[in-house]
Amino acid sequence: MQLSGRKIAILATNGFEQSELEVPRDRLKAAGASVDIVSLQPGTIKGWDKKDWGRPVQVDKTLSEVSPNDYDAVVLPGGQINPDLLRVEQQALDFIKSIFDQKKIVAAVCHAPWLLIETGIAKDRRMTSYKSIKTDVINAGAKWEDSKVVVDNGVITSRNPGDLEAFSAKIIEEVLEGKHTSRSAA
Repeated sequence: MQLSGRKIAILATNGFEQSELEVPRDRLKAAGASVDIVSLQPGTIKGWDKKDWGRPVQVDKTLSEVSPNDYDAVVLPGGQINPDLLRVEQQALDFIKSIFDQKKIVAAVCHAPWLLIETGIAKDRRMTSYKSIKTDVINAGAKWEDSKVVVDNGVITSRNPGDLEAFSAKIIEEVLEGKHTSRSAA
């Protein structure tokens, strides 16, 4: 169990892309990590599965119950709805920024780079995202790349559900290394 003893938060709310929460969660747990689904409210959050509402996922902890000090990384699933709702929640932005400021891993897929834009993390960083927010990422001062996974000093980004295996593997690798590296994997 490579990630035994490591704790990872997946920060999400209603409207997360189903596979973008479930695939990283399952891969991280299979690697031995303790994974908490963290959200704004207790109970369950409902995913979006391609063209309609998906399955609910149990929230393990609310943002008010956690501290960035408790985690080695935060994973931010995309979908259009989830990151758009979270980017107006200061508590969510503060949590992400604090993990980043502690030089821990921040991983965002699809539309979740909106959260990196909102926190200022995107500026001067190599990143990728879902193609429809490419201009948003560039306008935030990032250098956008069309790659499955882009890593820049502990910030991991991917484009879409087709990249989830590479995205999840890179999260595991970066958490294991415990340091920020600058490299891109195609």
